[in-house]
Amino acid sequence: MPLDLYDRVSRVIPPIEWATMAEDAAAILELKRQRRAVILAHNYQTPEIFHGVADIVGDSLALAREAETADADVIVLAGVHFMAETAKLMNPAKTVLIPDAQAGCSLAESITAEDVALLRAKYPGRPVVAYVNTSAAVKAASDICCTSGNAKKVVESLGVPEVIMLPDEFLAQNVAKETAVKIIAWKGHCEVHERFTPQEIEQLRVTHPGVVILAHPECPPEVVAVADFSGSTAVMANYVRDQKPARVALITECSMSDNIAQANPGTAFVRPCNLCPHMKRITLKNIRKALEEMQTEVTIPAEYFAPARRAVERMLAVK
Repeated sequence: MPLDLYDRVSRVIPPIEWATMAEDAAAILELKRQRRAVILAHNYQTPEIFHGVADIVGDSLALAREAETADADVIVLAGVHFMAETAKLMNPAKTVLIPDAQAGCSLAESITAEDVALLRAKYPGRPVVAYVNTSAAVKAASDICCTSGNAKKVVESLGVPEVIMLPDEFLAQNVAKETAVKIIAWKGHCEVHERFTPQEIEQLRVTHPGVVILAHPECPPEVVAVADFSGSTAVMANYVRDQKPARVALITECSMSDNIAQANPGTAFVRPCNLCPHMKRITLKNIRKALEEMQTEVTIPAEYFAPARRAVERMLAVK
């Protein structure tokens, strides 16, 4: 094992805790070499995965882009199922594994392709923008995908006065405040971000004077309104890196703060976080098992593949 591996996580994982992880981390590094595998890890993964064994890290947009150019035979997606599907869409010839097939997403589960068809019937002629937090079937029923990082650009790239945006109601409402395009929203919510309240944010300011508050756009609009800044996980990470606030609170999933803290020792992190139970289904142990047993492989029904890939490609073409 590289001598510096623990150094990557030493600020957020105590040595006694790392001792329970080191064997699995070392085995994963060797299995990656044997399988010609890369690990893609979302920003919400725990530090031992994000900093310890992952090859490519970032938000869902970064992972979608990097998956397409990954130089590997096998991709292990340390994240949730829709992310693994997206990696497979962009890498049809590669084996894509997810360590726990039950790692889902409340947003992806809030809408079906049949729901999209009903929306099209109700609002004919409006293009459908699907957040990447959707199944391949929903992507296939849509016109273009977006992430929280590029949603405004995607909506405006269509050149129309009105669009359907799904499934995240709060993301749609937050984007609508930044554009002249009228947005018809679906009522899906992220079970992590929907729980934050304006009262919680105001209490943070009282308890931690001078704290800079960054909110994810999946939060309710009234939470975003009382934050100092709103952006995707990648944008939040860049803000901390570039602005170097003395004290910051990230209004998003818990592990995000741990992962950014490791790279920003000069910033103190206040942690009013909510855990994503789906992201936390991914562990070092089941990443190791996935590589040992080459399970669980992600497949996409043939009827969804081409139209879903097209929706993702249209998103990636938006600069």
